[in-house]
Amino acid sequence: MHSVTLTNMFHLGVPVLEKILRPIVVYFFIVVGFRLAGKRELAQLNPFDLIVLLTISNTVQNAIIGDDNSVTGGLVGASTLLLINYLFVRFLYSHKKVDVLVEGNPDVLLSKGKIHKDRLDKNLITEAELLAAAHRQGFGSLEEVDKAVLDPGGTISFSGKKPAPDESRHHELLKKLNELSRDLAALRQGLEPR
Repeated sequence: MHSVTLTNMFHLGVPVLEKILRPIVVYFFIVVGFRLAGKRELAQLNPFDLIVLLTISNTVQNAIIGDDNSVTGGLVGASTLLLINYLFVRFLYSHKKVDVLVEGNPDVLLSKGKIHKDRLDKNLITEAELLAAAHRQGFGSLEEVDKAVLDPGGTISFSGKKPAPDESRHHELLKKLNELSRDLAALRQGLEPR
């Protein structure tokens, strides 16, 4: 009884070479698919993107495992995915031109406070999604943002206007407090008996 269970758990239902090739083919298909779909898919900016990512993983599961549900088959498939990802990332690191081709270039979505509508349209990002991303990074509104860049990995990086309105008020208050402190010190010296 136990030998049948162990055999079912660890006996490969398909040849090892097929078990290795399936994840490699699916891996490169997904890399190309996400590159063609654009950076937005990687950013997970809304629930629809998350649904797509989850359903893709479920959809390609059978393509990766085939007719084999054994533990050994799962380990071979997972190991192949991890190895191919490691090798691919190392390859891209040492081949910058291919890396740019696969990952793309950063896109400036907003600069000097001006929204680049054409860049938003190209990346299928609405102004509301841009504002939500700015809120997540601590900006109250897009008026506070000097520059917003959609990175190749799909994240949006923001830099604030210099100086930010709160920051300039803070510096102004500190300056006035320092002046008051000097005036108070001068008054104390003048009032103290010599």
